[in-house]
Amino acid sequence: ADIGFTSSTVPRMIVGISTQSRVISYGACLTQMSLFILFACTDSILLTVMAYDRFVAICHPLHYAVIMNPRRCKLLLLLSVFASLVDSQVHNLTTLQFTCFKEVEIASFFCDPPQIFDLSCSDSLIKNIVTYVVGILLGFFPLSGIIFSYYKIVSALLKIPLSGGRYKAFSTCGSHLSVVCLFYGTGIGTYLGSVASHSPRKGMVASLMYTVV
Repeated sequence: ADIGFTSSTVPRMIVGISTQSRVISYGACLTQMSLFILFACTDSILLTVMAYDRFVAICHPLHYAVIMNPRRCKLLLLLSVFASLVDSQVHNLTTLQFTCFKEVEIASFFCDPPQIFDLSCSDSLIKNIVTYVVGILLGFFPLSGIIFSYYKIVSALLKIPLSGGRYKAFSTCGSHLSVVCLFYGTGIGTYLGSVASHSPRKGMVASLMYTVV
């Protein structure tokens, strides 16, 4: 998911820098946006699944092998991909409904969905509905799941008498928490903040953080 997520934007950006060309066709733009959303949402949901995995490992260690069995892991993976495909197609279908554009210049280094939506001179209601509904379903709910998982993890760790045991248990969560903060912090801020007054320069910096860094 991470390789696909980065590969949907970075190679095109490098080609643009090397050739000094900032032009992208309409079809290529839609394709890039679809792939970007597909892998971004898969990443988002898998981060939630990883938080759940850590919750089970720390809070229910004796039942871990039963709860996180291979069949359930495959089911969670399939659900992640399916939800991401649906989200990708919803954005694609919404974009295809646009009949006119205010301008043809995207204020980003790739076909970012909020930036594409901002170019449309059509009614903003459907754009706002799609942005907020998708943001809540695939942003707020997964993030809430992560927060709840770590709340339960911290509660369980506080019951461990030795500080060394707490550190050992929580050290496995450090890298995951770092990615969550970087990915969700910049991603949701850019996505949901795009409907309000939004600085293109700040948006590009935030986009660079969660797509490349």
